[in-house]
Amino acid sequence: MLNIDNWANPEYLYILLVIPLLITWYWFKNNKNTADLRFSGLQMFNEIKPSPKTWLIHSLFIFRILAIGLIIIALARPQSISTKQNISIEGIDIVMSIDVSGSMLARDFKPDRLEAAKDVANEFIARRPNDRVSLVIFSGEAFTQVPLTTDHTMISNIFDEIQSGMIEDGTAIGDGLATSVSRLKDSDAISKVIILITDGVNNSGSVDPISAAEIASMFGIRVYTIGIGSMGMAPYPVQTPFGIQMQQMKVQIDEELLQQIASMTGGRYYRADNNKKLKEIYKEIDTLEKSKIDVQEFRKKHEAFVPFALLALALFSLEIILRYLVFRRIP
Repeated sequence: MLNIDNWANPEYLYILLVIPLLITWYWFKNNKNTADLRFSGLQMFNEIKPSPKTWLIHSLFIFRILAIGLIIIALARPQSISTKQNISIEGIDIVMSIDVSGSMLARDFKPDRLEAAKDVANEFIARRPNDRVSLVIFSGEAFTQVPLTTDHTMISNIFDEIQSGMIEDGTAIGDGLATSVSRLKDSDAISKVIILITDGVNNSGSVDPISAAEIASMFGIRVYTIGIGSMGMAPYPVQTPFGIQMQQMKVQIDEELLQQIASMTGGRYYRADNNKKLKEIYKEIDTLEKSKIDVQEFRKKHEAFVPFALLALALFSLEIILRYLVFRRIP
């Protein structure tokens, strides 16, 4: 069956409106009341049964009308279009490197910095189904919680289990970054990204943060750094003889170091001082780091008028044969 996707000369299709007029003309022509021969009576014809030719002769007109219609369609040049698409999706490999030190329990974010960071990171991952994601946590040392994977459901479940106090306290930014780099250094992804979030100053670990940034740069890894914490003072939960109480403490984030790490690796530094700002930061990173989608579309038009023209010719030929051989009139 022919699939018609386009008409090269669609204006010719308006000529098809002539066909109903021709049919009307033919009907009136064959139902006129004027007699060609006059007889004194019709009794002599009562016993004569109509020959099949009486009805089949109308097929000549039908064939001609069909042929005319097919010629008009052929003139309009119907076309079929074959389309081929080659789509390649190359995801990005992303490592989420999150500070889980005790200071991440500060309540200047709701419910606290760590929970806010986990929630927003989870939303970020959910928007990137084509990417492989790894999860690294750091405090006084650093560990890989989840290697690179596309199983985002598993990562979400692991996020729920992360809490402060899982590892020795401290802020080993260098170790967290170096561990993240080790997850990506052998990756063949078109883009390799680390999103490192912390609220403090590097005071632990065995790896210098700048050295880790230099290694990241060597492997073509971009690092987006986020300093999380309000400006000035923030309420921290502190264990006292009377239970946990909130104490106002100064927020100390080594913004200069985080800016330097981002600059060295082609990333960006962001400061999040509330939940809304943190969400906006992740949305911006999501926009900057889009998966590469290459779509190559090939369209080829095929002329489809030939079958219509051939069928019209066949009908015309059939009409001529029937008219002059089967339904031939004697002059």
